[in-house]
Amino acid sequence: MSFNTSSRQVPNTDAAPPRDEPTPEPLADTAADADTGTGTGTGTGTGTETDADEDAAASGEGEAAAGAAPEAPATEGATSIGSGESRETPAEAVPGEEADPAVTDGGTSADGAGGGEEPPADEPPVRGRWRGWRDRHPVVARVLAWTTTLVAAVFVLFALLMPSEAAEFRPAEFLRLPVEAIFGAALLIVLPRRPRIALSVAAGVGLGVLTILNVLDIGFNEYLGRGFNVVLDWSLFSDAHAYLQDTFGHGGALGIAALAVGLVIAVPALMTLSVVRLGNLVARNTETATRTTLVLAITWVTCAALGVQVTGVPIASEHVALVVQQRAARVRQTLRDEAAFAKIAKKDAFANTPPGQLLTDLRGKDMIITFIESYGRSAIEDPVMAPGVDATLTAENEKLTQAGFAAKSGWLTSATYGGSSWLGHSTFLSGLWINNQQRYRTVTAGDHLTLISAFKKTGDYDTVGVMPGIQKGWPEQNFYGIDKLYDAQHLGYKGPKFSWSTMPDQYALTAFERLVHSKKHDKPLMSTIILTSSHQPWAPIPRTVPQDQVGDGSVYDAIQKAGKQPGDIITSSQKSKEEYGKSIQYSVTSLIDYLVKYGNKNTVLIFLGDHQPIARVSGDHASRDVPVSIVAKDPKVLDRITDWGWTDGLRPEHDAPVWKMSSFRDRFLTAYGSTPHP
Repeated sequence: MSFNTSSRQVPNTDAAPPRDEPTPEPLADTAADADTGTGTGTGTGTGTETDADEDAAASGEGEAAAGAAPEAPATEGATSIGSGESRETPAEAVPGEEADPAVTDGGTSADGAGGGEEPPADEPPVRGRWRGWRDRHPVVARVLAWTTTLVAAVFVLFALLMPSEAAEFRPAEFLRLPVEAIFGAALLIVLPRRPRIALSVAAGVGLGVLTILNVLDIGFNEYLGRGFNVVLDWSLFSDAHAYLQDTFGHGGALGIAALAVGLVIAVPALMTLSVVRLGNLVARNTETATRTTLVLAITWVTCAALGVQVTGVPIASEHVALVVQQRAARVRQTLRDEAAFAKIAKKDAFANTPPGQLLTDLRGKDMIITFIESYGRSAIEDPVMAPGVDATLTAENEKLTQAGFAAKSGWLTSATYGGSSWLGHSTFLSGLWINNQQRYRTVTAGDHLTLISAFKKTGDYDTVGVMPGIQKGWPEQNFYGIDKLYDAQHLGYKGPKFSWSTMPDQYALTAFERLVHSKKHDKPLMSTIILTSSHQPWAPIPRTVPQDQVGDGSVYDAIQKAGKQPGDIITSSQKSKEEYGKSIQYSVTSLIDYLVKYGNKNTVLIFLGDHQPIARVSGDHASRDVPVSIVAKDPKVLDRITDWGWTDGLRPEHDAPVWKMSSFRDRFLTAYGSTPHP
């Protein structure tokens, strides 16, 4: 082996001998110089030029001594210490790349000499310990490396094929061949090291984000019947946290939030490491990777051309590309919709109708508009819920008849599903289709006429809102035209919450009677009441108590404690359906009992559901229809809507007319004497 910075002039003992002669034993001086960084001529040299320089500087001879050193021809397997080059240079370590566990740092077999050598002084301690462990346990290290690679491949394939709806999770979905994986592998094969790693990192982060968005899609489809909108839906997370806190308590909500944050961080990180690892594997096995990629590409093209499927699922997949296109289209649609809806909201057929020409046929009537949370068509027609709900509707209709009331009922298609009740409320009251948060912000920031403000505009009504679900400031009060608002803080309730619902419906109606309806008024009332006891998770559910026992709500303590807990039913579709049906029965009974007890000949009640319950209860791809009823003692009130074709009673027939919820306002205003003035 040659020295170019030695401080001593020693014979060249490392010159390669002829191949037919045995290699001479190294001189003692040469062996002693091993500390300066020289090797043994076996390809395992560990010295560095820096080590030699330091030795020369210590002897005071410096470059002169280096230049005087004789140069010897390189031998097979020998390493030139001064130049840092070797004919057998170990592969450069790259992120995520696993070296052969059977090979040590210097290239020596783990079974041969050098297996117990200390790692170089400049090697990180952790890597040195890892290499030492691999040398001692080569089989385990190899199994671990292959297992990690397999997990990485499964993780990436899962992200590439993951559906965005829970109902689509079936084995056939994960037997497809993703074109994105084929195209990505081809790029990783041809790219140099640094661009390859950069592409792997970008792809890993992208797949991680896509996976998180798919999880959000699953949740939104389950609870709201639509995918996650990356432009509008971020504001809903605060409502989701409040719902979790009411359902599972502070600790449970905090734990779920922490888990969600952890997944948001961990999924992109693990996905990135997985793609980098697979990219390095492809780079180390270029020939095999090229052949495999070519075979898969041909297979994909063939399957796509022939339309090959497994249980109705195409083998050739373009899932990621299609999902990205759909998300981009959704963003563009959202941005266009914002501008288009702003123009629509400014148009109103009754905007300029004089007060004297509004609702002339309802003057003198006490109006009550009531929304029942999650009261949907499924409650009346689903085989699990329908028997109990239909029996309740029949019994309550008999109570109305005996008290001199009559009712007509039909169907409305809600602008929302499973949640976001305020979208249904605003759609019904404004006559505009409010199906997303941006539309809601736009319309409530304007002065579009609502049913409530139409009554207020006549000058003949006091407008009141009873909304126990509101627990903080509510600026929309002015938009709707509500003069006096009674929210959760102003109804005098001293009892327990029933999960999300702040108070039982019976109490809210009793408080309305005590605080508002029983008082003497100079004008009739236009009251809007939102009942919340049928809000998910439908546990615990209150039950009616004798009216004289309602008091401040303390009577509900024992009822709440005896009720079921959310965890008892939330994971079971069957139990959720059963409890949901019971909650609707409770809400309808509370409302009709109130009307029979406190209503009079001038009372007109309109009540409806705001949306269908979540898919776990209503079923996948259920309609968005909700029942709506108008109840009155004065027969002239119902005579005005005879041509609507609605069903007599509280239960609409299956084939009763179905209107968009946004059409109700104009139909109602027209039926009761309002004259359009755009």
